[in-house]
Amino acid sequence: MSPTREELLLRLDAPAASWLDEALAEATAGRADDNVAAAGWELRFAAAGRHCGQDHADAVRTLLLREADAGLTTLTRLYQRGTAAERRAVLLALPDRVTGPGALPLVEDALRTNDTRLVAAAVGPYAAAHLDPHAWRHAVLKCLFTGVPVDAVESLAARAHGDTELARMLADFAAERTAAGRPVPADLHRALTLTGEES
Repeated sequence: MSPTREELLLRLDAPAASWLDEALAEATAGRADDNVAAAGWELRFAAAGRHCGQDHADAVRTLLLREADAGLTTLTRLYQRGTAAERRAVLLALPDRVTGPGALPLVEDALRTNDTRLVAAAVGPYAAAHLDPHAWRHAVLKCLFTGVPVDAVESLAARAHGDTELARMLADFAAERTAAGRPVPADLHRALTLTGEES
């Protein structure tokens, strides 16, 4: 869970805290229609890592999105125009910002990359709630393929339980790795056990 504004301000040094106050004020002032024109606070979104440090960038960006009441149009624009770090922040904010499946194209795009930061962010609570079974199974495989720990997959145990198709896909993946003389990720066995199908 992201820290509150007050918690985050306590973690930042004075210049960063001042910058954040100004950025949040801009985001609040920028609350308007969720239109196609970029608002001024979006520049602050991009600059969050430089001003508040990479360790706090996700939390700062999440606060900016919340303060601006960013909707799907804004989130999509920020994702499409953003760096990997900015895209990650958008993905992490989806459960808080989008109630329906409208942001699935952003999740699907992230899952097509081999950037482990994006893949891990894409398999969070929003994906757990909205990815259909076929896409979700492939997301689990993507984690195994890219080395993202399956612990990143939100609701893995609940969704994997009794999923015979996921079990088949995992077994096939393990067989392919073995046939190629490559190690089978330990996480694969864990995921397979969760399906209840491992022999």
